[in-house]
Amino acid sequence: MGPTDTVDSLSAPLAPLPERVETATLRLAWVVVGVNLLGTAFGFWHYRFQLSAAPLAAWPVVPDSPVATLLMAGSVASWKVGRDDDWLHALAFLGSLKYGLWVVYVQLVVNDVLVSGSLYQWFLLWSHLGMGLQALVVYRYATFDPRAVAVAVGWFGFNDVVDYFVPIGGDYYHTHFGPGLAGASSHAGSVHHLAAVGAVGLTALGTYLALAVRVRRLERRQEERRS
Repeated sequence: MGPTDTVDSLSAPLAPLPERVETATLRLAWVVVGVNLLGTAFGFWHYRFQLSAAPLAAWPVVPDSPVATLLMAGSVASWKVGRDDDWLHALAFLGSLKYGLWVVYVQLVVNDVLVSGSLYQWFLLWSHLGMGLQALVVYRYATFDPRAVAVAVGWFGFNDVVDYFVPIGGDYYHTHFGPGLAGASSHAGSVHHLAAVGAVGLTALGTYLALAVRVRRLERRQEERRS
């Protein structure tokens, strides 16, 4: 399968972006890499206070969005130079989809961005929406081998555990994001639970989409063998 071939007959829930948008995104691969690297740098700046307050051992699970955009930059660059790093593609897909759409969900459900009047909070919503949507292009070049998907699910599932369910070192490590999730006081009560529902639900959604695309590819190969 060529690098810009689509998987045919995918229903809208599996490939909701128009094909022309997918193709244009892949043609601008190095621009996508650059934008994600800029997003990574901004993200680590955004997390600077939360990182400084966390123990060094917890740093890999604190800056969720910048890690996801860094993985996305690596995935697109890997594909562009002809490498087949499917584990990286699976991590980039699940991470960008999950944390991009999680921020949109939190902004609407927890942070009341529609009535906030904050341009910065609106910027975070729209930039993360783009982050989540770009993940939907990864299926064009990733095979989503079950072992690669398992690596991604294991990592981001572990993030869910330490973010919301089993605090390590006496603290949860979910993002301090916006007025609703601004600090330690948001570790309890309905806000924490709403954030957890969004995170776990998006981990499940990303897992389903990756495996569904994998199944469709296998079905297509069987159809080609019969024809």
